[in-house]
Amino acid sequence: MDAATTERPGVRAGKRPARRFADNERQMAIWFLLPSIVYVVALVAVPFFLAIGFAFSDVTAGDPSFQWAGLRTFERALDDPVFWRSLRNTFVFTVVSMALIVVLGKVLANILVADFRGKWLVRFLVLLPWTTPVALSAVAWLWMLDSVFSPIDWVLRNLGLIDGNIYWLGRPQLAMASVIAVHVWRLVPLSAVIILAGLVAIPNDIQEAARVDGAGFWRRMFEVTIPLTLPVVAVAALFGAILTFTDMTVVYVLTRGGPNHATQVLASWAFIRGIEGGDVAQGAAVALFLFPLLLAAAIAILRAVRRMEVL
Repeated sequence: MDAATTERPGVRAGKRPARRFADNERQMAIWFLLPSIVYVVALVAVPFFLAIGFAFSDVTAGDPSFQWAGLRTFERALDDPVFWRSLRNTFVFTVVSMALIVVLGKVLANILVADFRGKWLVRFLVLLPWTTPVALSAVAWLWMLDSVFSPIDWVLRNLGLIDGNIYWLGRPQLAMASVIAVHVWRLVPLSAVIILAGLVAIPNDIQEAARVDGAGFWRRMFEVTIPLTLPVVAVAALFGAILTFTDMTVVYVLTRGGPNHATQVLASWAFIRGIEGGDVAQGAAVALFLFPLLLAAAIAILRAVRRMEVL
C-alpha cells in the first residue's frame, strides 16, 4: 500500500492536522486561569493598591481629592490608643480562636470519620453553621446573648445557676469570650471538613498494623493519626488564621467593638474609621497593618508544612 492511499481524507501529505482547542493544553490553561486572574486583579490587587495610595494621602469622605500626606497618616494611627488596643485584641482573638478551632475541629473530624447510623445527618448538621450567612448567624447570636431577653440566661436561671442576667456583651471579658465563641462556632465545621479529608486519606493498613502491634486509641492518635495529618491541620490553621485575622462581621454585629473598645479588632476599627467616620486615609492605613502580619503568618505556616512533608 503506497503513501497516497494511507493519507486521511482532507489532509495533505507532509502537513500535520490542525490541533483542536481541547488538545492544546497551553491555550486551555490560559483560558481556565483567566477568570481567576481577572477576579484577583479586580477584587484584590486594585483595592490593595488603592488602599496603599489612600494611606499616603489625606482623602476623606467630604474631600475625595488626593493630596500627598506622606507618613502622617500612619503617625496618627500609631498615636491612637484605640489602634494599639485593637492590635492586642486582634492577636488575642486570633490565637485563642485558632487554638479552639483546630482542637475542636480535630475532635469533630474523629467523630465524623467513625461509622455509625445517621452519619450523613450529623455531617449535614455540622456544616450548617458554615453554610449559614455570617450576618444572619451573628444576628441570631445577638438575640441569644441579649442582656434582657437572652434564652441562655433564661435556661441558666431556671436551672438555678444564676440569679440575674449575665450581660454577655456588656462586660469586657465576657464580650470578648462571646465573640470568640461565636467565631469558633462558625469555623469549626470548616476545620473539621479539612481535617476529615486528611483522616480519610490515611491508609487502613497503617491503622491495622498499629492495632496488631498493641497500640491503643491514644497511642495511635499521637503516634499515627496526628503525625500523618499535621500538614492538613496546618492548612486548616492557615485558612482559619486568615479568616479570623481579617474578620470583622462577628465583632461588628455583636458589639461594634464595645464595650469601650474591649472587643475592637483592626478590621473593625479600620471600617469604623474609614467608612463610618469618613476618614478614608486613616482607615486604609489601619487596614494595611494587617498585610505584613498575615504575610508573616502565612510564610511561617507554609514553611512548617514543607518541613512536615519532607519528614
